[in-house]
Amino acid sequence: MTLDMTECFVMKEICNAYTKLNNPMWQQQLFKEQAKEAKATGNDEVMFIDENLCTTLEYGLPPTAGWGLGFGRVTMFLTDANDIKEVLLFPAMKPKDKKEKVVIADTLENTTAGTSV
Repeated sequence: MTLDMTECFVMKEICNAYTKLNNPMWQQQLFKEQAKEAKATGNDEVMFIDENLCTTLEYGLPPTAGWGLGFGRVTMFLTDANDIKEVLLFPAMKPKDKKEKVVIADTLENTTAGTSV
């Protein structure tokens, strides 16, 4: 349902901006075209025509737009970092060695459920 999307670059991507489609007739037409194309190509992953969304749009959805400027992106820009992982405070990382996984697995195996009275 995103109509337009733009990105701001200053040597790196800094922020994203978007607008949303809120014309009910246009949206319903796009759904129909997508369903027709899916039937012709045999694509069963295409979403169905969302009548609830079209009805909601008919009641009136104000123009919707937004932009996102993340703290990580600003920090990347200010520190001249090449990768966002360099500036994240709590990066999602996998354990470095397998020993940590084994200890956790042993702890879970040795734990027995007690009965309550």
